[in-house]
Amino acid sequence: MNGVVVAAAWIAAVLNLAAAVWGAYCWHGFRQSPVFWRLARVGQGAIVVFAALSGVIALTGDTPDDDLFWIYVLVPLGVSFVAEQFRILSARTVLDQRGLADAQAMRRLSVGEQELIRELIIRRETGIMALAALANAFLLARAAMTAAGF
Repeated sequence: MNGVVVAAAWIAAVLNLAAAVWGAYCWHGFRQSPVFWRLARVGQGAIVVFAALSGVIALTGDTPDDDLFWIYVLVPLGVSFVAEQFRILSARTVLDQRGLADAQAMRRLSVGEQELIRELIIRRETGIMALAALANAFLLARAAMTAAGF
């Protein structure tokens, strides 16, 4: 079972690294990319699948030699959850920086100012999710390296 767990960890790590790299590129260039969001969501899905697979295999009696492995399995779930919370708050943060009470207050602004605010929100969301994907890629790679014994 070790090979299955290690392969799942590396697949999840690579998917998250791809999301991180593409997200950093988009963040740097103020680019909006549906591809990034698909990669980020696939990477998150791979984290869930990897954690579930690890849990199921552990329930069958196979366990890793190093209990640190479980930290590397569970922390990416937490990182993804916290990143989503920060992503949700990003719009509020940008609006607060502009002194706007809510999204409806943007309607009083010019179309150009509305577009700038929208781009700033998307950029902030992309940066948050790209950083989370990078952290998760590292954690998943560590999980693959500590999966001995499975």
